[in-house]
Amino acid sequence: MKILVVTGPPYSGKGTQCAALKKNLGYKHLSTGDRIREEKKQETSRALVMKAYEEQGNLVPDSMMLELIEDMIEENRQETGIILDGYPRTVPQVDALLEMLDKKGLQIAKVINIEVPSDELLVRAKKRAAESARKDDDDPETHFKRIRIFEAETRPAIAYFKTKVEVTDIDGLGKIDEITARILKDLDETAQP
Repeated sequence: MKILVVTGPPYSGKGTQCAALKKNLGYKHLSTGDRIREEKKQETSRALVMKAYEEQGNLVPDSMMLELIEDMIEENRQETGIILDGYPRTVPQVDALLEMLDKKGLQIAKVINIEVPSDELLVRAKKRAAESARKDDDDPETHFKRIRIFEAETRPAIAYFKTKVEVTDIDGLGKIDEITARILKDLDETAQP
């Protein structure tokens, strides 16, 4: 099973690009955000704890996220490939993910890091808030907080990832299909099905 990781700041279009990669590569798109929302609807015990963190714009604790990711990977072991969307987000999560995958005899084929300037992220955040019924998108202060958390926690994790696996920075400005084309052009045979 091939594993791609798609990362980048909030509102950079990770989910949109993961959906496009799913269509182009035939890989299963595993979104931690979607899974958390699904579990919240089902009111699982894990989701009730995670809900409080998410609604405040904070990151869910690493141990809970690793458990969630491990469950998602195990449920999809039969897939040709998977795309991890939005995980890992911290340096400890990078180490935990790599260790967990190693124990399972799996490894990351490539990490795609979508780069978008902060001013554009805020424009996209407002647009998503206007179009989305998600409660966590209502508060503009949450948008700023998510971006600050990304810069403090996830940006260093991406830099650290670069010391462990192949990471490619992709320009996230432009039309959706242009960004997808940039990503697909970058993926070599190590990440292609």
